[in-house]
Amino acid sequence: MTRFTPQELRAARDRVIPDVVAGGLSVLFCGINPGLMSAATGHHFARPGNRFWPVLERSGFTPRLLKPSEQQELLAYGLGITNVVARATARADELSDEEFREGGRLLTARVERLRPRWLAVVGITAYRTAFGERRAVIGPQERTIGGTRIWALPNPSGLNAHWTVESMAEEFGRLREAAGVPDRRPDASAAPPR
Repeated sequence: MTRFTPQELRAARDRVIPDVVAGGLSVLFCGINPGLMSAATGHHFARPGNRFWPVLERSGFTPRLLKPSEQQELLAYGLGITNVVARATARADELSDEEFREGGRLLTARVERLRPRWLAVVGITAYRTAFGERRAVIGPQERTIGGTRIWALPNPSGLNAHWTVESMAEEFGRLREAAGVPDRRPDASAAPPR
């Protein structure tokens, strides 16, 4: 992994990284916003302590652990990545409620255009703020965007100590099953779900 100086990371603030999207995806994962490491590399969920990529593998969305630099491979599995707020910050708490609400509006337009079967927002607080759903809980939501269903997932940041990789993988696996995405783990047919 490339090492960045503190100055290089600070210079990545407010950058926007391209979405990994296509029309008609099974699941469009939606992060809160890019961190500085993601902005510096141009890859989603790039911070080494972020558990997004290991959770995707353990839940059966991918057949192996992908590196952030391999994010384009998600499209072959019918998966994509976007963010509620496009600009990079060091911490999500640097974003205002207004940015989240505007991000929710822009995300809605993106989903209407791309029409994934599921939008999976990784971060319940981001979902609540962006869509004004203050009482939302982890799991499938009542709200839809056109024909797209929404699932709120736990934030995979290493700072989210309430969820382990295993418990997140179980929740992501529930979404995978609901979305009708096959279990891609090599031993999926022989082993019980993790």
